[in-house]
Amino acid sequence: MSLRGLYAITDSALLAGRLLPAVAAALEGGARIVQYRDKSMDNARRESEARALLAICRRYEVPLLINDDLALAVRIGADGVHLGRSDGSLSEARRALGPDAIIGATCHDSLAMAEEAQANGASYVAFGALFPSSTKPGARTAPLALLTEARSLHLPVVAIGGITADNAAPVIAAGADCVAVISDLWNAPDITAHARAFTQLF
Repeated sequence: MSLRGLYAITDSALLAGRLLPAVAAALEGGARIVQYRDKSMDNARRESEARALLAICRRYEVPLLINDDLALAVRIGADGVHLGRSDGSLSEARRALGPDAIIGATCHDSLAMAEEAQANGASYVAFGALFPSSTKPGARTAPLALLTEARSLHLPVVAIGGITADNAAPVIAAGADCVAVISDLWNAPDITAHARAFTQLF
């Protein structure tokens, strides 16, 4: 599986009332993967939004992953899930979604967690926060050198946390296949142009 480029993660607060056009704008700018992230308990709205996002992603031939909700991913036929450390079993997700699904694993600042994730069937490993993050202000920071070390895993490496178009280049140079972005992307006055700026770094 080839994953490389801008990884757009949605944010229910930043994108309230404009989720679908904003994601379409990011895809137009070259986003290579989209993760639907909504921590609310409004299951009906979440399923409706996820289905609508899946239709948009299909048009651009870009995979849609669901954050932390395997059941929702299965119901809508999403391309995969991203699971945090306490969000369920990677091997169970692999069984439920099949061999071709994309299953991402949060590994914080730990190569050992990434090795465990690989053994349990992860498709990619995510490290962060690389920089102080407004989405997760208390997150531990992960050193750039960890991205280089993680090349030994033979899995795509995703970097997350405080990444902007201005600081992404050294992250990519250190070994990140994808940069996962929330605030810097959705706060941009022109999302398509900003997504393109990230895309050009690859």
